[in-house]
Amino acid sequence: MNTELLEALEQIEKEKDISKDTLLEAIENSLLTACKNHFGKADNVKVNIDPVTCQFSVYAEKTVVEKVEDDVTEISLDKAREIDSKYELGDIVNVEIKSKEFGRIATQNAKNVILQKIREEERKVLFNQYYAKEKDVVTGVVQRYLGRNVSINLGKVDAILNENEMVKGEVFKPTERIKVYILEVKDGTKGPRILVSRTHPELVKRLFESEVTEVRDGTVEIKCIAREAGSRTKIAVWSNDPDVDAVGACVGMNGARVNAIVNELRGEKIDVINWNENPAILIENALSPAKVVAVLADPEDKTAKVVVPDYQLSLAIGKEGQNARLAARLTGFKIDIKSETQAREIEGWLDVDEDEEYYDDYEEYKESQAEEAAYAEYADGAEYAEDTEYAEDAAYADDVDGAEYQETSDDMEEE
Repeated sequence: MNTELLEALEQIEKEKDISKDTLLEAIENSLLTACKNHFGKADNVKVNIDPVTCQFSVYAEKTVVEKVEDDVTEISLDKAREIDSKYELGDIVNVEIKSKEFGRIATQNAKNVILQKIREEERKVLFNQYYAKEKDVVTGVVQRYLGRNVSINLGKVDAILNENEMVKGEVFKPTERIKVYILEVKDGTKGPRILVSRTHPELVKRLFESEVTEVRDGTVEIKCIAREAGSRTKIAVWSNDPDVDAVGACVGMNGARVNAIVNELRGEKIDVINWNENPAILIENALSPAKVVAVLADPEDKTAKVVVPDYQLSLAIGKEGQNARLAARLTGFKIDIKSETQAREIEGWLDVDEDEEYYDDYEEYKESQAEEAAYAEYADGAEYAEDTEYAEDAAYADDVDGAEYQETSDDMEEE
């Protein structure tokens, strides 16, 4: 058994993740190259390698002839019979080649063939490893700034974070750990070239998948995302299990889950809303946190008219129109927002086609909202009365007043 070669192959396989079969193939090619350099050609050279013991043998197939004209491919009958007396003219003789007899140049070329094959396989392994992570989120370590771009170390290879894929205003320090979204993996001569992003909307989706178990296992589905990197993101979610609250699962107890993502995105605000097939309900949810009086949607033209209370108009539109803009991207509708006063002043603006399929469901949704709001106010009032420190005193005062009134009435009857 060739113990040293076997140990070397196993070590390379472990460290570089290159299969032993590939390395044995590289050794075989290197021996053929060495023979070609030593003898001038290697068409008749065969190499046998035992994959278990790593024992190898090199031999040349030579034809038995009376008069030798080519030492590389032919052998005389006398010499053939020295190997085995059974050989006759025209037979093929396997003549062993001692690799130790190769010259310095042939040995160096053989070594280069092996090293080149290892480098190629190493690049291929790295490419396949990171190509499998394309469109996914990985954690990297900031290396240095390359002009306005940033070099991010992903473990075995460096990635490039271009300026246009960076959040405006974000500054990184060397050795800082950040999460990035792998946009593209290209195969290059010096290894895989990886482009990453911090602005892509899918970054937020992948972060929710890693942070929220229900999203990861498919119980909660992320339907759509609209993002203005570094400022605000709106994400619409839907639960495939009626017993699971989609928004609650994503937000977490006391906002723990969503806050972990907000911290990773360095304070970027995230609105998590319920997705709905009804366009009117979806648009109303998308304009959160603003309250909406009514939504008149046109599913064919992908346009919608939205009425909000007068005091909610600026909140619905948002700073520099951001809230309305993100809602439009999230829903795919062109949204026109008016206050109640403005809507009344425009003749016919509030007219709606009641034959629209979505309209009846939307009316039921608004009625249920009103009932929930009324109950909430009633419940809050009742709880306030029970919890107030004066509630017990008030009840006692009522009892005392009643008792005094009753005593007074009894005295008057006796008189």
